Amino acid sequence: MDQIEAAGLPGPMTLGGISLPLVGRARVYACGITPYDVTHVGHAAAFVWIDTLARVLRDSGAEVIICRNVTDVDDVLLAAAGRAGSPYDRFAAIQQFYFDRDMAALGVGQPALQPRAHAFIGQVISLAAGLLDRGAAYERDGQVFFRGGAAAREAVPDRELALRLATEYGDDPADPAKDDPFDVAIWRASKSGEPGWASPWGTGRPGWHAECAAMALHAFGPAVDVQAGGGDLRFPHHAYQAALAEALTGVRPFSRARLNAGVVRVAGAKMAKSTGNLILVSELLKEHSAAAVRLLILDRRWDRDWDFSREGLDEAAARLERLHAAAGRPEGAAGGDGDAAVTAMRAALVHDLDVPTALRIAEEEGGQAARSLGTLLGLW
Repeated sequence: MDQIEAAGLPGPMTLGGISLPLVGRARVYACGITPYDVTHVGHAAAFVWIDTLARVLRDSGAEVIICRNVTDVDDVLLAAAGRAGSPYDRFAAIQQFYFDRDMAALGVGQPALQPRAHAFIGQVISLAAGLLDRGAAYERDGQVFFRGGAAAREAVPDRELALRLATEYGDDPADPAKDDPFDVAIWRASKSGEPGWASPWGTGRPGWHAECAAMALHAFGPAVDVQAGGGDLRFPHHAYQAALAEALTGVRPFSRARLNAGVVRVAGAKMAKSTGNLILVSELLKEHSAAAVRLLILDRRWDRDWDFSREGLDEAAARLERLHAAAGRPEGAAGGDGDAAVTAMRAALVHDLDVPTALRIAEEEGGQAARSLGTLLGLW
């Protein structure tokens, strides 16, 4: 540790209380969008945090490789495309364009890898065949199910809560074709009007969790350093994605650490299309700078759920102005050591992405600490 500090590096990253020492590269698998609707603050929060994690890791000396998938074969997308009277792939491409535009406006960097589910059908078929061979899956009526009961019990010991979440996210625990309510589809038989691909089990399409497992395995092999996405993906999606990969490869854990960004609410209700309470990124950026929106998202614990409010956004804009003022102060104006302040600020960020502490140090000490923090957080 003394040698790391002497080299001017802030030390190894911790995330969610887990130490994450790295040798050269950081492999981050980020669960991306299902491109069927416009980008709201709930989406943006997860991707701004992932972008910030990447910035901090790079500042620590790591080469960061982000794989952020696009789920362009999925029930909600197919339904939205049908309502729009558009082919699903064309509809997804248009929605992804709007998402990419909003992310660029917020300063979120492009991922190194951006696989699209429709291009990885063969990998999902290989995943299903491998799990069948290992006895971790079974075929029934043209579908292949993963034996997911153990994964569900490990992720959510409360059975009733697990059932509710599985139902909410489309895993259909009541499906009579399953041996266990918590088994999930790796391969699904396509219904009339749905896209379908040939497989050993008939014409079908991949399941959601299997898509991400296959794309992550293709990109990074049997394990990743960070599995990242919104807090609402902990179960069932992240739990099953990891369980599928582990069952195939025998390598455990699939991810060394997870970043599940806190869920954004409005008046206590999760921001979602189903609740009709969306706050669109494109609309916010007409009123406030991208830096203010980023700071609103980042000025808190990354894993804590929070309520969006216009007042909160105004406060973030005001704090951004204070940070600008602090950055303009000369070194040592507050009586501190400028180099020590920069070191303390960087140490706060590598310690579980503690942005509030880093902001406090930067505001109090000003000078280079504030300027460096603004750069690290993508605020200027």
